[in-house]
Amino acid sequence: MGIVERKEREREEMRELILEAARKLFLAQGFDKTSIRNIAEAIEYSPATIYLYYKDKNELLFSLHEAGFQKMMQEFANVVIVKDPFEKLVALGNQYLKFAIENPELYDLMFIMDAPMETLSCREEAWDEGARSFEFLKITISECIETGHFKSTTDIENASLTIWSFMHGLLSLHLRKRMAFFEDNREMERIQDSFKLFVEMLKCTL
Repeated sequence: MGIVERKEREREEMRELILEAARKLFLAQGFDKTSIRNIAEAIEYSPATIYLYYKDKNELLFSLHEAGFQKMMQEFANVVIVKDPFEKLVALGNQYLKFAIENPELYDLMFIMDAPMETLSCREEAWDEGARSFEFLKITISECIETGHFKSTTDIENASLTIWSFMHGLLSLHLRKRMAFFEDNREMERIQDSFKLFVEMLKCTL
């Protein structure tokens, strides 16, 4: 490995180190209460080092936000090979559940924390990452309608929003520990059972 390649690898490793520390702090104490100095202290470097890689705290947050969506969309690609549109939709739902359950901190940052949306609003920018993932769902719903799986609706956007709302609500209850009152250690089973029931409801209503 040459000098240039080694330096580039070291830069990438430092970026990952900074991002990981920032992710933990943003989730543990909130975006507003986390400073560049806090992040620097966590990795035992000076704040000046972080500014060599990231312009400010907002840029750090967006790098985490974008990385989360990139990871999720890569995992969504696994369902593209499913030929039947409804089976693809079910596979997409299972993939979404799997992603959130295996990456709770990323899901929190992507879909629950206020800070990314507030930052977008301040920049007067659109939520492109969310729009792309929603478009993936809309395309799948459209295929279900075109192939006759859904006969009661032609409203692709509203159907997509309804399905996303259920999935997000179920996961939010889990991630925010609102299902703990069951006290029977069957939370994962309940999530899967609820999803299966929702799938049956879709068959009957859409």
